[in-house]
Amino acid sequence: MDIAGVTMALANQGSLSQVGTAVLAKSLDTMEANGAGLLKMIDAAAMERSVNPSVGSNFDMVV
Repeated sequence: MDIAGVTMALANQGSLSQVGTAVLAKSLDTMEANGAGLLKMIDAAAMERSVNPSVGSNFDMVV
């Protein structure tokens, strides 16, 4: 059995795991920022509905 090869493979696996965790953390940060932006958009739409309740509630469509 090649001890040096096994050691290198384990070290490589550990670094790949760290990289994967870092990418996942960055993705989570991005999703949190997107969610915060979506909440701001929903709040803005709710404000518009409170001022003009008829806006966007009906639409006419001709086919």
